[in-house]
Amino acid sequence: MTFPRIRTILLIPIALFALVYIAGVVMLALKDDSIAVFEEATATYDTIAIFGASGTAGDGILKAALANPEIRKIHVITRRATPRIEQGVASGKVQMTRHMDYLDYSAIQEQIAGADAVYWAIGISSVGVDEETYGMIHVDFPARFLAEWINVSDKPDISFHYISSSDISEDSSAMWAREKVRAERTLFEFAEGTNLRVIAYRPDYIGPTDEEAHIGQDLLFWFFAPVGAAVRAEQIGQAMFEVTARAGEFENGDRLGTRKIVRYSDAYVQRQLTGAEPRF
Repeated sequence: MTFPRIRTILLIPIALFALVYIAGVVMLALKDDSIAVFEEATATYDTIAIFGASGTAGDGILKAALANPEIRKIHVITRRATPRIEQGVASGKVQMTRHMDYLDYSAIQEQIAGADAVYWAIGISSVGVDEETYGMIHVDFPARFLAEWINVSDKPDISFHYISSSDISEDSSAMWAREKVRAERTLFEFAEGTNLRVIAYRPDYIGPTDEEAHIGQDLLFWFFAPVGAAVRAEQIGQAMFEVTARAGEFENGDRLGTRKIVRYSDAYVQRQLTGAEPRF
């Protein structure tokens, strides 16, 4: 008669996990860390550029940008078109430029010169990728871009919004975590003493937009979201726009984790509902 005892032993870790999960949900729900609605005139960012719009996070940023009345023109720099990009082109709000060499941006100087802000969502999974290649994509690509952009920009104040990752450390045993830290440090240091601010976003799980998500991704999102460990791709875009609009509140080198991303997304939505006037 050992089966009941075995079942009890097996159920104990499940019950403990459930208790910890419920406690996390309750603590998060009781935590009041909302962001006050921004009531002043927004900083101008009527012309922007998005890199990586064909990926999960970039698609969400583009979706949010298309719905943003404060943005007049969106430069999408991409290797391939997507239905969302084509929709934006058809609306007249998006100018798509096919670009293949992300170590050389001389061919797109005209597109990036007038951008008030750039939203960078280029990245790949580390699975099956060597450290040199991963570092080139996550460090060298954006670093080379910043060097070109700051050289041709005609704006007095510009900002670069970089999607990094949570749980990263220079001492991590994971290659990707070390490289993401190196990317942040490289970009922050480059911007020091210039008219450029680099802001890093450190989301946990990124849920695709409703149009792109499959059932498995939706289940993951709804599992992690109640404990503050998931954010929709569109929310990342909304948070980025709110940070851009609140230019004076952020400094070069600031980082936003998942919870702050969600809260600034909420503040963006509330500000739009109050009828914020765009400054073109």
